[in-house]
Amino acid sequence: MPSEHQPILFTREETTKPIVAIVGCGFGGLQAAMHLVRHDIELVMIDRTNHHLFQPLLYQVSTAALAPSDIASPVRSLVGKHRNVSVIFGDVDGVDVAARKLCVRDTGTIDYDYLVVATGSAYTWFGHDEWAEHAAVLKTLPDALEIRRRVLEAFDWAESRDDKEEITALTTFVVVGAGPTGVELSGSLAELARATLKAEYRHIDPSKARIMLVDAAPRILGEFPEALSAYAKQALEHLGVEVRLNAKCERIDGRGIVIGGERIEAANVFWAAGTRAQPAAQWLGARAAKNNAVEVTEECSVPGHPEIFAIGDVSAFKTADGKTLPALAPVAKQQGAYVAKVIASRLGRRKHPGPFKYTNLGTMAVIGRSHAIALLAGMKLKGRLAWLAWSLVHLLLLIGFRNRLIVFTNWAYAFFTYGRGSRLVVGRPKRVVGGDFLTDPEELLNPAAPQAAE
Repeated sequence: MPSEHQPILFTREETTKPIVAIVGCGFGGLQAAMHLVRHDIELVMIDRTNHHLFQPLLYQVSTAALAPSDIASPVRSLVGKHRNVSVIFGDVDGVDVAARKLCVRDTGTIDYDYLVVATGSAYTWFGHDEWAEHAAVLKTLPDALEIRRRVLEAFDWAESRDDKEEITALTTFVVVGAGPTGVELSGSLAELARATLKAEYRHIDPSKARIMLVDAAPRILGEFPEALSAYAKQALEHLGVEVRLNAKCERIDGRGIVIGGERIEAANVFWAAGTRAQPAAQWLGARAAKNNAVEVTEECSVPGHPEIFAIGDVSAFKTADGKTLPALAPVAKQQGAYVAKVIASRLGRRKHPGPFKYTNLGTMAVIGRSHAIALLAGMKLKGRLAWLAWSLVHLLLLIGFRNRLIVFTNWAYAFFTYGRGSRLVVGRPKRVVGGDFLTDPEELLNPAAPQAAE
């Protein structure tokens, strides 16, 4: 808990209206806010970033197909115009449940009457946190830009090398985890290397880059029917992706990865193998599921605390058949809208909506620029038709007409030309991850500089 001398940002003494605090401005938090702004309350939104991110298209930023601004919008531009909304930039590090106070690190405390926790999830390393030093993840815009930098600089560094083994390592990319993120990232990487970059280098051939997708499971996209999973694997292999299944990751270090006893020299390893909820359960003193998510009631509230709600990836909601809802954007959005209705009913503004019931609108995954699989209303789609459905759904889910127009334009341009317009790397060159493959860039740029004393 923060120290007692920290300032109080928002108190009950300042208003006669109920205070609703929302932690996290992702799909669930933003949906809840958009439904609550119409009521006579004080709404306080807290997030560690100033933007709402459309995560399903994050992999396209990491592979230079889209720019960050194409898939993100400032939170203030979405809800800040409402006079009953306060947007606080900060990192929540605790909740005083008894006093109903939210603690924001280095900032202060916020009183609340109702609290909605929508803090999402982070990647888990399955007990090997040391791997995080060498492998990149894909959860935020900085993550996507870092992957983009690593990929583009790997090819640029390889262009100036003369050692074949070094070139091979620099142009080997391993994606760990064959869920939707891993599949989409590896497919997009393959198209970037084999189509966009193919004709732009003179001393290396980017089309010969080794793109690997590995997973300990027996098939990719395990949440889909086996036939669709098999089609996705075939489509990836057609793009040139090497799919390795039943292959457990045993080690990741500065020179590559060990999979099923085999060492693969790779300058870039990308991790998409598993997620774990942010530590909200510890803040609340609530019971947590295996993935650290908060176990909630049929109202999405924390047991014993009907004024506190957990939604989206940070919650573990069990359906009537005992299954836990997946960590998907549609789940978070539906829970956000539902919780807003529950809070409104508590304030006497509407009838109680009853227990939360998730409407499964389907699941999708895209493989490259013209292949996808989809499970919609019991229908199994694959190929171009599934890709068109995926494109339409994602365009409609994007917030703002400008973003939709820009993304559609970029997709159309890429479809006909294989071009990718967001390939700038700003700043001085850095070591490629797994920097053992390269001399320090400072030495390359200034070879006459004296060596620092050890």
